[in-house]
Amino acid sequence: MTRRTVRIAMNGVTGRMGYRQHLVRSILALREQGGLDLGNGETLWPEPVLVGRREPALRALAERHGLTEWSTDLDAVLADDSIDIYFDAQVTSARVDALTKAIAAGKHIYTEKPTAADLAGALELARLASEKGIKHGVVQDKLFLPGLLKLKRLIDGGFFGEILSVRGEFGYWVFEGDWQDAQRPSWNYRAEDGGGIVVDMFPHWEYVLHELFGRVTSVTAHVATHVPRRWDEQGKPYEATADDAAYGIFRLEGGAIAQINSSWTVRVNRDELVEFQVDGTHGSAVAGLRGCRVQHRSATPKPVWNPDIPVTESFRDQWQEVPDNAEFNNGFKAQWELFLRHVTLGEPYHWDLLAGARGVQLAELGLKSAAEGRRLDVPEVSL
Repeated sequence: MTRRTVRIAMNGVTGRMGYRQHLVRSILALREQGGLDLGNGETLWPEPVLVGRREPALRALAERHGLTEWSTDLDAVLADDSIDIYFDAQVTSARVDALTKAIAAGKHIYTEKPTAADLAGALELARLASEKGIKHGVVQDKLFLPGLLKLKRLIDGGFFGEILSVRGEFGYWVFEGDWQDAQRPSWNYRAEDGGGIVVDMFPHWEYVLHELFGRVTSVTAHVATHVPRRWDEQGKPYEATADDAAYGIFRLEGGAIAQINSSWTVRVNRDELVEFQVDGTHGSAVAGLRGCRVQHRSATPKPVWNPDIPVTESFRDQWQEVPDNAEFNNGFKAQWELFLRHVTLGEPYHWDLLAGARGVQLAELGLKSAAEGRRLDVPEVSL
């Protein structure tokens, strides 16, 4: 077995998502399994080079996992010809500058989203990468979740007939930080630092809707800052300037309507933190992160509205669980594997910077819709 090494500069791995999902559960997990099998007797060995601003945190992280390479000097890392890929999981406000430098240095790009603060910046990154001739990808992890993979299986099998509507509920209560620590960093609630649930979640909803049901053609949104005062990591109060809840209606190519509520100020009364209900002429499904339940039209009961008597049937019990029928990989790791095969073998990969720009566009138009109180068309993006 021949081993081939790919060196990856990983910027932002001291953050929660960059550390847990991208470093530990993706790159280090690949190393623990002996590398990525490329076929024909060849294995790809990922070698991470940790990058960040906090030297003590980087050193401690490297020592914890037996890694030897880390740096606080991004320019020096990008100047290293042995680095093949630059990965970015920093705060959004720092991303464009770092990605621009990495593209100029000729590194292949893999990045978290949103790729930029506005559509113009996102398209500029896509243009620069295209002109440089590098390979580039954007994390679109929810497509690889077991629940959504089961949902796609239903769509591909024609289960729904004509899809009529999609309803999504996402969110949980994020503590304010005064009497209990917040589960999300404080910058998420400051618009000046790139925070806000629209900027964070609408890019996710764009690719989920686009990939499963059709391109978003219009958006109507209402946003709110329900909790205006929070406490940061040092226990100091601050004014929340970014939206913490968003209520969106999306018209899809083909005519289906999607309604998705996103909130960090909601207490969960669902089976999972995100759920999508899809209703079609032949059947319906409810998909979450892992599970998916269905109800075919042949097994649909006939409820009768009568507010004068108590409900005697359990509506949830009338749905059937979709079986796994497969082993599901960690969603982040699964997409890393596809991107690494794209870089090393040239296999097809379409979740690129232009796809990332569509997510930025939807967030930008969602905020504009909320500010102006009207529905906005979503034009197709191109370079």
